[in-house]
Amino acid sequence: MPRAFPPLEGSSKNRPLSPSLVESVAGFSAGVVSCLTVHPLDLLKNRLQLNTQTKSRRGDSFRILRHVVRDEGGVKALYRGLWPNMLGNSLGWGLYFLFYGKAKEVLQKRRAQGERLGTGEFFGASIFAGLLTGACTNPIWVVKTRMLERGANHPAAYKTMREGLAHVYSTRGLRGLWAGFVPSTLGVAHGAVQFAIYERLKHARGEQLGSMDKLTNWDFIYMSGGSKLLAGAITYPYQPIRARMQQYNAASQYSGLIDVLRKTWRNEGFLAFYKGVVPNTLRVIPTTIVTFVVYENTKYFLPRIFEGEQMAHDED
Repeated sequence: MPRAFPPLEGSSKNRPLSPSLVESVAGFSAGVVSCLTVHPLDLLKNRLQLNTQTKSRRGDSFRILRHVVRDEGGVKALYRGLWPNMLGNSLGWGLYFLFYGKAKEVLQKRRAQGERLGTGEFFGASIFAGLLTGACTNPIWVVKTRMLERGANHPAAYKTMREGLAHVYSTRGLRGLWAGFVPSTLGVAHGAVQFAIYERLKHARGEQLGSMDKLTNWDFIYMSGGSKLLAGAITYPYQPIRARMQQYNAASQYSGLIDVLRKTWRNEGFLAFYKGVVPNTLRVIPTTIVTFVVYENTKYFLPRIFEGEQMAHDED
């Protein structure tokens, strides 16, 4: 699936789009498309992570899905919490790629002309982007976690995201809106590992082909999927811990991060830290592939479409 259109020749009068704007639009678009693709698996992962009553058992995923469809409003119940999830993903990816691109620009200026960034610099740029993005979007994830935790027919369920934000703030203050941020910072390592691997694969493949513009969608598929799978295997345990710190009754169940870790280990064992890993893997691999394919193609075509419109305007 090569990108079939060649770059457009821009006139000297054309004002190219800002790289930061391109990165943001590409990331935002990727977040929307990927979220719409696999939201039901996100709901399933969330329910598995918040199950503190039993140890992991075979068939848990099917039992949860059957319960949601049967008791919570049919198939549409699988899309409970879609809007905060879409907002969090699209805004999160948009901000992430914006901060990531800015960090790379700053680091590149410190390099000699034509010298490529190293793995450590990609890793550092990812850490920087992940921390800032997490700080900006954490309240959205708190509400999303709570909306996925309970069906719409539950008497205490949030009807809207605005209601959720207001309830969290009124009951737990600002601390509640940023609940789970500390384990989320551990997850920043996940993005850093993933992007470091992805960038190395991307540049190696680009050098092999002779140009980065020759990379195809198939290249983006295997590079993004492979880097995500490896990073996920290393860093997954922070996700169940974060979800438990963000749930409705977290304040009454746990006193903090260490308490969550201790009780989870004592009551459910080591495998509790990998609850939901199967639906999460089934969710994140296609999601990541869709995200990066949309991102790379938007980043490639958006400036060229803009240049084409500018040329047409100049000719008129």
